[in-house]
Amino acid sequence: MTEQLHDVLIIGGGPAGLNAALVLGRARKDVVLIDEGKPRNKVTRETHGFLTRDGVSPSEFRRIAREQISAYPSVRFVEGTAAAVAGVDGDFRITTGDGTIYRSKKLLFAVGKKDSPLDINGLADVYGRSAFVCPYCDGWELRDQPLVVIAKGAGAAHFAKVIAGWSDRYTICTNGPDELTDEQRQELKEHDIPVFTTPIHRIESNEGMVRQVVLEDGEIIPCTGIFFAPKLVSGSELPAAIGCDINEAGSVVNDAFGKTNVPGVYSAGDAATEMYQAIAAASMGAMAAAAINGELLNERWNR
Repeated sequence: MTEQLHDVLIIGGGPAGLNAALVLGRARKDVVLIDEGKPRNKVTRETHGFLTRDGVSPSEFRRIAREQISAYPSVRFVEGTAAAVAGVDGDFRITTGDGTIYRSKKLLFAVGKKDSPLDINGLADVYGRSAFVCPYCDGWELRDQPLVVIAKGAGAAHFAKVIAGWSDRYTICTNGPDELTDEQRQELKEHDIPVFTTPIHRIESNEGMVRQVVLEDGEIIPCTGIFFAPKLVSGSELPAAIGCDINEAGSVVNDAFGKTNVPGVYSAGDAATEMYQAIAAASMGAMAAAAINGELLNERWNR
């Protein structure tokens, strides 16, 4: 095989992959970042909670990041889908959708997660406009407004406590059996939080702004914002294909520095956590990049 052996292949160009590329570029490592250009946060208008970038659109965030990374000539961006993976520590191979093969000593999966199809009528129309999944990211914009939380079980109980930091005007819709414990039901009742278990018939909105949630029994719940528990799957099957351990949430199992159970393979960002915040993903990318660089330096030192 004659393909060039790079130091690191990064799969995924979100905050985790981009920050990893920045750190590795500054460490003078030969990096190829492969990204299909379909970020999960593309539906949102603004990115929040990221110091110096609060309120920037996801597309502008990526544009600025790439512009800054371009100062480091050892980083190359490839637009495409990573379709297959093979190899071992020291010589991994990624094949893209067009059949191109890239080789590297180390591999970083920053593939994020993807939304399962939104199975509530009207939810797709408001997702990213007035319906969100993370109050830390979008709660400020919906502060003190009448909200509907779509969640059940432990997720509903958790949301109830968290949403209270932004608004005390909210209703929980479990969209079917609530899956709450007796203790959780009692706790919600004591805090005067309405809970509706009737399935949702549809969400009515105007140009992406929710107006009300209509239940199958005809009950109407007016609201101007929604938070819901998303159903997520891994952004790529490649980590599992090469042998990475995957937890019940679909996240790649790794240590604090992104190292997985497969030698030479790392993971960072939403692919490796259930804390879905851009700044957290970027931090994980930086940590993984430092660990990868350290591993490469040690291997070179000991040759």
